[in-house]
Amino acid sequence: MKKLYKLNTAAILFTLFFTFSCTEGFEEINTNPNSPEAIGPQFLLSNVISVAANENTYTQGFRLANYLAQFAASVEFERIDRYEMGSNAQYWNGIYRLLNDIESIQTNPATNEAYNAVSDIMKAYFFSQLTDMWGDVPYSEALGAKAGVYNPAYDSQEKIYTDPEIGILALLKKSAATLKNTSTSIQGDMMFNNNLDKWRRFANSLRVRYILRISKRLTDFSELQALADENDLMLSNSDNAVVPYLASAPNQWPMSQAALGLYQEHRMTLTVDSVLKAWNDPRQQVLYKPTQKSVTDGTPTFKGLQNGLNRETINDRGINLNDVSLFGPIFRDVPDGVDGQFMQYAELQFALAEAVARGYITGDAKAYYENGVAASFKYYETPVPADYFSRPNVALDGTNDLTKILTQKWLALINNGHEAWFNIRRTGIPALTPGPDNLNDHKYPVRYLYPESEQAVNNVNYQAAASRMGGDNINSKVWWEK
Repeated sequence: MKKLYKLNTAAILFTLFFTFSCTEGFEEINTNPNSPEAIGPQFLLSNVISVAANENTYTQGFRLANYLAQFAASVEFERIDRYEMGSNAQYWNGIYRLLNDIESIQTNPATNEAYNAVSDIMKAYFFSQLTDMWGDVPYSEALGAKAGVYNPAYDSQEKIYTDPEIGILALLKKSAATLKNTSTSIQGDMMFNNNLDKWRRFANSLRVRYILRISKRLTDFSELQALADENDLMLSNSDNAVVPYLASAPNQWPMSQAALGLYQEHRMTLTVDSVLKAWNDPRQQVLYKPTQKSVTDGTPTFKGLQNGLNRETINDRGINLNDVSLFGPIFRDVPDGVDGQFMQYAELQFALAEAVARGYITGDAKAYYENGVAASFKYYETPVPADYFSRPNVALDGTNDLTKILTQKWLALINNGHEAWFNIRRTGIPALTPGPDNLNDHKYPVRYLYPESEQAVNNVNYQAAASRMGGDNINSKVWWEK
């Protein structure tokens, strides 16, 4: 996890404060020409990337989705582990605010085609988050307030992904083409340091992600084959779409500064414990800690907790929480131990391996798979054991190959927002069992509820969308799952 430059959020806010200082009430002759009234696109872009990376990784990934994907088990307070989902309205509202910032970049007098293309990549990413978490959402009319559209219609997920003009896949394809040929440049990019080649490869890698996302609804995979053949994709971990946290305030990993009780609420699960032990995988020592009891006893051991237990069940079973593993030092003890994530090279390689294994494209599934595993190990600065790829539970040898590919991919997606949850919903791998004290009738949830504000201010369109979805509940599958 190489540490790179990240713009100080406080500096952004400081800059924006003075940028917004206007000359209202002064004569034109007294206006300072060196104090622009419009916010430059570079500052807006910095804010979009920084806010989105932190939100995806910390609030959505570590605090929420790690429970849904069974990387974390709760000991008392985090009821999402028992499938009390709610609406996650904070994220819905936050994404639409960031989309308005993107609109401001694209209408800025100082913008250019490179800023527009990069903004469209982020726009595609944001709308994928919205539709994969809620289903049908406002899309084509979502940013129409300036044109007087205050109650936007909800577009179908199919249209959001596949519309040939404005769909997510079309936006990404157009952006990649623009960035391949443009002579313009950008500033304010702390993720790729203004490198448009990396942005282009990120856009194409996202296309691979999203084609697989909707693959149950596709019959033609020629676009995916072309992407694999051209290989204008992430080429290594150096192309990872990540924003490193820093050792100094205010850019530290938030969990490193949070209350101890919040950190201790996140425990290693029986699911991930069983997988890592079956692989005899040294990444366990990075991602989790040996239990405090085992360390005190002089025999450091990792031990997971079953998901979906309430406090009474934990007490009735006599579970000693000092004998359950916590998350590793990189998640607590090191303020710059993790990155804000959007996508990693490892995920791309596992996606291509899956595509070959399913017969969507031709290629070498084993090579893609081993590249993905090696990239994940390298990301965690852990050597791959010499015999790792010959171990029965790891080797791609014709036995349960798809399960092996998708389980390794699942692990590589830890902390990366809800990506692991999306993949579990799509594939059923790994097969997760709701905990005994779950609040969803022993069903695995597949979406969040629409925000309550939508029912209040956009009720007609909300009702239409909920009806198409089969009801606004956490078990109504979205288009690509059906």
